[in-house]
Amino acid sequence: MKYSKIPLSQTVVTLCKTHNVKHVVISPGSRNAPLTIGFTHDDYFECYSIVDERCAAFFALGIAQQLQQPVAIVCTSGSALLNYFPAISEAYYSNIPLVVLSADRPKHLIDIGDGQTIKQKNVYGEHVLYSANLKLDLKEDKQNSKEEELPILKSIENKLEHFLGLQKSIQTYNESEIHDALTAARIQSGPVHINIPFEEPLYETVEALTINPKPFSLKDRTEKVDDFEIKSLIDIWHRAKRKMILVGVLQPNSIEEQWLQELANEDSVLVFSETTSNLHHKDFFPGIDKMIASLDDEGFEALQPDILLTFGGLVVSKKIKAFLRKYKPKHHWHVDLFRANDTFFCLEKHIHLSPNTFFEAFLPLVEFHAKSNYKATWLAIRQHRRNKHDQYLKTIPFSDFTVFNAVLKSIPKQSQLQVGNSSAIRYTQLFQIRKDITVFCNRGTSGIDGSTSTAIGAAVANQKRTTFITGDLSFFYDSNALWNNYIPNDFRIVLINNEGGGIFRILPGHKNTENFDTYFETKHHLKAKQLCDMFGFEYNEASNQVELDATLESFYKASERPKLLEIFTPSKINDEILLEYFNFVK
Repeated sequence: MKYSKIPLSQTVVTLCKTHNVKHVVISPGSRNAPLTIGFTHDDYFECYSIVDERCAAFFALGIAQQLQQPVAIVCTSGSALLNYFPAISEAYYSNIPLVVLSADRPKHLIDIGDGQTIKQKNVYGEHVLYSANLKLDLKEDKQNSKEEELPILKSIENKLEHFLGLQKSIQTYNESEIHDALTAARIQSGPVHINIPFEEPLYETVEALTINPKPFSLKDRTEKVDDFEIKSLIDIWHRAKRKMILVGVLQPNSIEEQWLQELANEDSVLVFSETTSNLHHKDFFPGIDKMIASLDDEGFEALQPDILLTFGGLVVSKKIKAFLRKYKPKHHWHVDLFRANDTFFCLEKHIHLSPNTFFEAFLPLVEFHAKSNYKATWLAIRQHRRNKHDQYLKTIPFSDFTVFNAVLKSIPKQSQLQVGNSSAIRYTQLFQIRKDITVFCNRGTSGIDGSTSTAIGAAVANQKRTTFITGDLSFFYDSNALWNNYIPNDFRIVLINNEGGGIFRILPGHKNTENFDTYFETKHHLKAKQLCDMFGFEYNEASNQVELDATLESFYKASERPKLLEIFTPSKINDEILLEYFNFVK
């Protein structure tokens, strides 16, 4: 087996293997050559080559999203690692473990005018859980090294490191930093940054390791139930007549069925979920905006809970946030191992447990069901809203709304749905998603920048076939995502092209003016066909309901290439149809 001759590179690769970091996404470069050599010559690692670092990071994020295990991304020095930043921030707020391995130049070559150098130390600031800045290996032959001719300060620094313990102390420090960073990524489930200085020559190899890392034990994530805390919550729970559970982004199968049934059996409990919650029960309340968008003050007062229990990641619905900020619950508890956001400005307690562990400790202690018509009242309203929803679809012309209705019904059974941000996820929220479909969306920072790359990474990591629904601005923004040699042939993209940022037509603003069209909606006439030709996608298009229905019949059939379906909708009426929808379902 080949190894980089550089001890630091050997150490990084070896400890990644020890920490079970199996998937490694590499962007080409020279300074990171020692790491590339190490990872790609070891059959343990599954390596991917992605040129565009922004796409590479989101691709890795998609893999980590599915596996819930750390995935490494490797880049050269300079601006390369800055292109990781959007995915790093998404990983931070979505609790997804990414490991950034950035190659760097030695300290004495920073800010002297050399190319591809920036200040890489702690570059991600507070958006990573751990930032490790490793030390440069000492050269074996200092007498023949040109470094002895460097400024006096550098010479003193080298002599001092010799005096303090030479390479051994550097090796110990680096091993400790790498270990701590990788442990943080796994245990705390988030991104970490390991910055790695390399000196030339970068491409020399050896046939055997020259390092022998000290053994250490991998830590496990632990949860400790506070019985006193649980009992204090039970007393409040028993007294409350209105309890609302609001679920954000959640991995599929996170909650055992018996606890979901317990919650559904409680007449005083409403469970509001989103498509990204991946929770299903006939008595739960998906489609939050459909439920509450048309409520008046009397309706909001009737919905106002005594207790709000939240878990899962960030919530899509702006309407539920506005409601709970104005009609605050008496108690707000958030259940999460890592963080609790005071989204509604009334957070009372952060319960540091996973939701399933919490319900396992909490629900068996619930001794009686409070008499309440809370759930029954809102179940009746929910049914009314659903009936009106179906009626509305029969009255409207071809538009974004009818397209989402058709596409969501067409998703193959037992598959994964990835959804782009902005309009795409908000439309998806208005429809009921089948239980056999798992749904994902980058809601950590809710950006449009890497949705396609994430979906492709998720498709690579998951055995289920993947369909990705996206809007035009998001798709074209991340078009380099298709520059990828790992896309499965059964991967499908549904691109809804309304020639601009349609969501801005729904927001307050002066529509149909040159200023609005240019700087807000950003009108365009781009089409995806040429991109599909360039990147090897089979291209389909539809501009009306008849064409759409006909295309969907064959769109998911087996093919030798991935497919894209571009659906052109009339931009000028989409916003009117959506806004009128909320009036209609009232």
